[in-house]
Amino acid sequence: MVAGTDGGTDGGGVRPLADEPASWPVVESTDLHRDGWVMAYRADRLHRPDDPEVFRRFVLEHPGAVVVLAIDADDRVLVLRQYRHPVRRRLLELPAGLLDGVDEDPIDVARRELREEAGFEADTWSPLLRAYSSPGISEELIHYFLARDLREVGVGDFEQRHEEADLVLERVPFDDLLDAVLDGRTEDGPLAIAVLAHAVQRTRAAGGAP
Repeated sequence: MVAGTDGGTDGGGVRPLADEPASWPVVESTDLHRDGWVMAYRADRLHRPDDPEVFRRFVLEHPGAVVVLAIDADDRVLVLRQYRHPVRRRLLELPAGLLDGVDEDPIDVARRELREEAGFEADTWSPLLRAYSSPGISEELIHYFLARDLREVGVGDFEQRHEEADLVLERVPFDDLLDAVLDGRTEDGPLAIAVLAHAVQRTRAAGGAP
C-alpha cells in the first residue's frame, strides 16, 4: 500500500520524505566469514516486530567508503581504469577507498584516496551526497565528494599493489563521461551516481530543470 506520497511534513499525518531508523528483532546471528580485515559476512535470523515468523538475511559488514569526482579547470574528470575480478571487467571508476581507520572523517579519506590513487590534491571540496550501495545485503554507505582546483602531486611513497598496480589514469571531459553513463558504455555504480548528481547540481545552479 502506498500512502502519503506527496512528501509533506505538516500535522496532517503525512510521513516525511526521508529514511527512518528501525531495527527488527534478531534471534540468532552466525558468522560466515570473519578475520582481521575490516569487512565480515554474517547470517542473521530475524522477524518482523508484529510477526513471529523467523527468516534469514545475509549481511556484509562494511565500514563505509568515499568516492571522489575530481574535475580540473578544463571541466575534465580524473577517471581510473581498474580491473575488478568479480565482474571480470576493467571498469571506468573514480578515485575511491574504504573508511578502514578508526573514527576516520570521510573528507580526510577522500583527500587520501585522491592522492594515493590519482596523484592529485584539491583545494576546493564539497559533498555531493551519501548513498547505500546495496542495502539488501551490505552496510556500505558511500560518501560522495566533488573536488575542484586540482594540482598534481604524485602518489608519494604509497605503494600501489595488485589491482591498483594496473591503474590507468585519464582525464575525460565531463559531458563525455555523462554521455557514457547515460548510454551504458560505463557501468560502475558509484561513478554513475557521482556524475549524475553533479549533472543535476550543475543544471539547477544554471537555473534549469530538474
